Amino acid sequence: MKGPKPPAVSLSETEQQALERLVKAHSTEQQIALRARIILTASQGLNNEQVAREWHVGVDMVRQWRQRWLAALPIPLTELSVAERLQDLPRAGKPSQITADQLCQIAALACEKPEQSARPISQWSGREMADEIMKRGIVAQISPRHAARLLKRRRS
Repeated sequence: MKGPKPPAVSLSETEQQALERLVKAHSTEQQIALRARIILTASQGLNNEQVAREWHVGVDMVRQWRQRWLAALPIPLTELSVAERLQDLPRAGKPSQITADQLCQIAALACEKPEQSARPISQWSGREMADEIMKRGIVAQISPRHAARLLKRRRS
């Protein structure tokens, strides 16, 4: 193997058991389970390329989660659980200004037929949704593009 040997991942018994529980639990999100498998496999002394081949992921992904795991080691498990260590980091950018209640109202609107809102169309478009959302006072301002994304999310 070429390149530098990655830093070793050694797990305490508690960490090992917590990772194995995450992998086996049916309620664990698949991304979290995959990250747990990556850490468990890395702890067996395999390098990033070997771990990546084992789980059919990119070497960069293995490298990233190995580094994140090692960076979190100084933090006690009582402050940052094993599952929390495998979560995504907060995304950059402005947080959403639309509350959960507003999203529910928008979802309900998306389920209505446009005719119920006196709109002469058969399907909601981003522009029509945005206009109706603002007309009803659900949110003061929303772009047609954002309304279309919310509408698309409701359809999936």
